[in-house]
This record gives sequence, C-alpha cells and structure tokens, in this order.
Amino acid sequence: MDTGQDTDERALVARAAGGDRAAVSDIVRLLQDPIYRLALRMVWRPADAEDATQEILLRVLGHLDTFRGEAKLTTWAYRIGVNYLLNLKRRTPQEARQLSLDEYSEGLKDGLADEDYRGPEAALLTHETRLNCSQAMLQCLGRDERVAYVLSDVFEVSSEEAAWIVGATPAAYRKRVERAKKRLGNFLSATCGLANPEAFCRCSRRVAKAVELGRVDPRRPAFATHPITPGGRGVEEAERQMIRLHDAAAVLGSHPDYAAPQAKMAAIAGLLASGRFPLLD
Repeated sequence: MDTGQDTDERALVARAAGGDRAAVSDIVRLLQDPIYRLALRMVWRPADAEDATQEILLRVLGHLDTFRGEAKLTTWAYRIGVNYLLNLKRRTPQEARQLSLDEYSEGLKDGLADEDYRGPEAALLTHETRLNCSQAMLQCLGRDERVAYVLSDVFEVSSEEAAWIVGATPAAYRKRVERAKKRLGNFLSATCGLANPEAFCRCSRRVAKAVELGRVDPRRPAFATHPITPGGRGVEEAERQMIRLHDAAAVLGSHPDYAAPQAKMAAIAGLLASGRFPLLD
C-alpha cells in the first residue's frame, strides 16, 4: 500500500518532470545533502565529492521521467549515485596504490608521537585527524565493499533497499557487507585506540605527522569545520555518540551531518535557469 510520503514524492517528481521549476528546486534541496554525504564517503575529499554531487544530481534530474515510485526518491537517487561513483575514473591515492588496511595500519605507526599534541587548536586538529583517518581507511576497501559498508553501517539502509541500490541480490549484498565489516573490524581492533583501548594508535598523537604529510591543513581543516545540515549533528555531538557506542561502526559512522556546499548547489540552480537543461525546455 502506498504511504502518503510515496504519493507526495510521485506527485513532486511528476511536476518536476513536467517542467515545474519550483518542484525541481524542491527535489534538489531534498537530495543534495544525502547525495553529498554518500559521495564524500566514497571519494574522500570534499572537492571531489562536490563535483560528484553536482554530476549525480544532474543525472537524477535528467532521469526523473523514469521514476515509477518503486522505491523512495532518496533510495532511487542513491541508485543513480552509486552507479556513477562505482564507475568514477578519478582515484584516491589509496586506490591508485591499492593500499591494504594492513599497509595503512603500518603507516600509522610511522611518526606516532609519544605524547598528545599540545600545539595550537589541539582539539580541533585532533578531530580533523580522526575524521580524515576514518575517510582514508574506507578508501582501502574495494569500491563494491566500501559502498556496501557505507549504505549498511553508516547510513543504516536496510539490506533489501541497499541490494536494490547496488543491483545485487540481498544475499550477495549481505556477504559483501560481512566481508567489509570483518576487514574494518579487524583493522580497528588492532590499530585504533577509539575502537579498542589496547590498540596502539591515538588521534592526538598523529596530529603532528598528519600536518607534516599534508593530510591535515591546520589553516583550513576539511572535515572538522565543514558546514552541516541545519539542525544536524556537529563534530562534538558525533564524537560523543561515538564514545558512547565505542565500537568499530561508531568510529566509521561518527562524522557530522555534512551539508552539500552551496557554491555547487548554486551552480546547479544557474544551469537549470540557463535554458540549456532539457528538463525545463
């Protein structure tokens, strides 16, 4: 049976597909932050996620006439986004080097300080180091496993919905998630002091090395000062939730509720208003 939300979404999409500019804008506003957060977890760097989000949203808008309400609008958009992200040519350094989690763990031992970082903005840069590190470790997974883990344990999408998003059977999808969870769980248990107090690595002792390597920019932190969705979780709230849960999934999931950068969204709005977008011709 249709829910009221399903009916409302189909009506909204029908208006947008018919050229209603206000409906198109509403769809962009509805999808921009979820799509951006998905892209960010897949490509690591905000600038790359911005580009991917713009491309995905334009593809979503270009295919609105194919929406049949077989899934929620966000779920349907995730399917388009996942297809784009899995085939994206741009690769992060971890992907280019095919860096394994074991190799990444060994790299974290290099330059680990004996004491916590005490320099300027210590708390901010420790947050930044943690957030950057959890992004980097995801890049050590193959793309299929990464997207499965992100959908399941970060976004908490049901296995049936997620299997539809990635175009797999529910059984095959669950196996993919299990492999990713096992690999990340073993890595975090052996490496990360947030997931296991007995492990060797501490974010506060990696700050100086991360700055030296250019992975953390103390002048412009990419994640710790990133804009968030109005009313969403900030860095400190996400960290408090992680500490309460104190497990591998919490470490990977405890990012703020990032908002899509408005410059890119304005660029989409400009394109739609230009008269060059087929949907609104």
